[in-house]
Amino acid sequence: MRNQLKPVFLALAVGLLMAHPPAFAAPGEGVVTLEPRPATITPFATRGMMLDATRAGARIVAVGDRGVVLLSDDQGKSWRQARDVPTDATLNAVSFADERNGWAVGHWGVILRTGDGGETWSRQRLDTSEDRPLYSVHFLNAEHGVAVGLWSLLLRTRDGGTTWEDVALSPPPGDTRADRNLMRIFANHGGDLFIVGERGTVLHSSDRGLNWSYAATGYRGSFWSGTALADGTLLIGGLRGNLYRSTDNGASWSAAASNTHSSITDIVALKDKVLAVALDGVTLESSDGGAHFVARQREDRAALTTAIALDDTSSIIFSRTGIVSD
Repeated sequence: MRNQLKPVFLALAVGLLMAHPPAFAAPGEGVVTLEPRPATITPFATRGMMLDATRAGARIVAVGDRGVVLLSDDQGKSWRQARDVPTDATLNAVSFADERNGWAVGHWGVILRTGDGGETWSRQRLDTSEDRPLYSVHFLNAEHGVAVGLWSLLLRTRDGGTTWEDVALSPPPGDTRADRNLMRIFANHGGDLFIVGERGTVLHSSDRGLNWSYAATGYRGSFWSGTALADGTLLIGGLRGNLYRSTDNGASWSAAASNTHSSITDIVALKDKVLAVALDGVTLESSDGGAHFVARQREDRAALTTAIALDDTSSIIFSRTGIVSD
């Protein structure tokens, strides 16, 4: 049986997730389903594992373990927990189309929507019969979005998430079925979408996620992260410090010099540099568009999970144990 947890979770928090299992109910013999319950408000929310962060206008919105959603309106100086989140499932990713409209996805295939900048959330989707997680989500605008997850689960909406349709992927070259875990979706500045995943998977769509083509990188390990730079360069990263770079919109890829063996969990574009964060407290910086990186390791070796740019030169970094300094 294939593992249903995001590889980052395997490295960071198997014990944590097992210690806090979701609530179940057994309505009949042989039938086990999830009993949905809201996220718990806790004074320790900023110390929990955060897995993704994004902008909602000037606001920063971060999501993570136990359905926690954190909000900051002062560039990360202070944080508060969103009070109305209808799930305590781990939230893996968040995307905003503008300062008000956003979506978060996570375990049990949950999709949440907010129309007030993250203050309150409603549930658009939840599969109570099977924990088939969604690992990433990206909205091109307030109507068009794509979410991806376990075993090549790919969902697409054209109405802001009121309805979601399954998109059936063709098998990767050399395989007989499409069943790879899809870990991250991101867009370039022209609106093309890219997905990265396990076994070197890279997918590209130029029609808002309806049709997808595979790209070859020559790498067979898992990719967990990706971003597009202002000049169109694409960067993707994953296991054991592997970073790949494309300057032709994903048609071809070459390995970048990461100078680390720590697995890369996120990549962030700043004005004059690229920042990547990794497990073991490793941060990577590049000043040449991601061709070469300088690696540094924090003294605490905190497992870094995601990051977000504050301005042209600084960022906020998140970890297994909450918010850390950049």
